[in-house]
Amino acid sequence: MCKKAFLSILLLVASISGVFAQGDFVYLLKVEDASINPATAGYIVKGIDKAEQEGASCLVIQLDTPGGLMDSMRSIVKRILSAKIPIIVYVAPSGSRAGSAGVFITLAGHIAAMAPGTNIGAAHPVNMGEEIDETMEAKILNDTVAYIRTIAKQRGKNEQWAEQAVRESVSIKEDEALKLGVIDLISPSLEDLLSKVDGRQIVIAPGTELTLTTKGAEVKNIPMSFRDKLLSILSNPNIVYILFMLGVFGILAEFSRPGAIFPGVIGGICLILAFFSFQSLPINYAGIALILLGVVMFIAEIKITSYGILSIGGVISILLGSIMLIDSPAEFLRISFVNVILPVVIFSSALFLFALIMVVRAHRRRPTTGREGLIGGRGIAKTDLKPEGFVEIRGELWNAVAEETIKAGEKIQVKEMEGMQVKVIKI
Repeated sequence: MCKKAFLSILLLVASISGVFAQGDFVYLLKVEDASINPATAGYIVKGIDKAEQEGASCLVIQLDTPGGLMDSMRSIVKRILSAKIPIIVYVAPSGSRAGSAGVFITLAGHIAAMAPGTNIGAAHPVNMGEEIDETMEAKILNDTVAYIRTIAKQRGKNEQWAEQAVRESVSIKEDEALKLGVIDLISPSLEDLLSKVDGRQIVIAPGTELTLTTKGAEVKNIPMSFRDKLLSILSNPNIVYILFMLGVFGILAEFSRPGAIFPGVIGGICLILAFFSFQSLPINYAGIALILLGVVMFIAEIKITSYGILSIGGVISILLGSIMLIDSPAEFLRISFVNVILPVVIFSSALFLFALIMVVRAHRRRPTTGREGLIGGRGIAKTDLKPEGFVEIRGELWNAVAEETIKAGEKIQVKEMEGMQVKVIKI
């Protein structure tokens, strides 16, 4: 009897300790002005796993995103909905937004909060480069609407507004979102947020509730790993475009000067990274073809005299290819024309123009070796030429013949060459 009582006391103490331990700290994930992509999805999913394993009171996802890929968003939402601890999605700081895919993630949280001066909405699905007919577009839209309504219903949010965010791309400020039941509260800071949600009952699963103990809890930030940071950088269209162009120029430099090694190594690495990133971006392969055609035109200009026609065609081809490379109406998936495309095209054109000028100068330069290099060359008679003798030209001793007598030490110039004998005149 005593043994059973002792065991019961131990279990009670352990459970009480677990409750207090659960409220000791809160984990924080920060998605700061980043698109929702495979790297972001991996970061959030691994963060939730870690928070669950270490018994955090809850996990806060501080969100600021223009949107992103549907597949990555679904991975995040699926993990949030299956989480065994409360997930708070907090759109912050002021000036942040939860756009497109960010709407789904915000609604999926057990608690949705926004900071003053933030907005949420515009969740209409974006075509990722493939041409689709109206029927398929309607199917995608209806599927997306059904998905966001399911999330909103499960979390007790405004289903009608959620549908409007998808169908009509509506976007609202934080005060409107609170009034319409899209979010649970507005909070100016993380500390204030944790204080406000303290004591709330959260339904983790049917029949399972947890009471939040977050007031004064220690906040532990989970930074993005180096791998996730690298993948996130490689998902940036501007970075991908620069890597692709560097790769093309690096390989081209290696072929033009075999054995240089360094340009080929760097170019190969850049191309592999660029093609790795292409799989997560709406790439238009006609854009790639135009860029490569432009490079071919520049090379042809060096070999063929086209009076600048090939060079002009190369500039136009690279410019059009750069604009077409990533085909998406979403701003965060487009390459910046002013900050990236224009400087790269100008640099590329200047580089090939410089190479062309060097080639033309080399063709026009007078030969300095061989038969052509000797004719017109000047030297000194080493012996009397009556009419034959020896002359020194550029440090070399040549058998020479002259039409007139030339004394040793007098200056001469090569007029022509026959076999290994030069004909010279006195100057």
